[in-house]
Amino acid sequence: MKTETLVGQWLVQDGKAVADDVCKEIDRLINTHFEKIAGGGWETLFRDRRDGGFWELTYPMSYMHGGGPPRLDRVSPEDAETRYGVPPA
Repeated sequence: MKTETLVGQWLVQDGKAVADDVCKEIDRLINTHFEKIAGGGWETLFRDRRDGGFWELTYPMSYMHGGGPPRLDRVSPEDAETRYGVPPA
């Protein structure tokens, strides 16, 4: 993965909010390559099974239903330890 941040958007189609391709990619990564490590709800820390990197899933648009579309950010091991209590490898 080349980017350090993925930000999903909701598109309006036929009067309904629909997840864009970035939302779908975030969902695919979480379900196929990531392991939940800590947190839950609005902020969840995952570890990438392929390279051991940490990723944080958030829903930063709190004014929208369900927190809005997802955002996925790579976080350093130091941030994972500070924010989630995950010990360094």
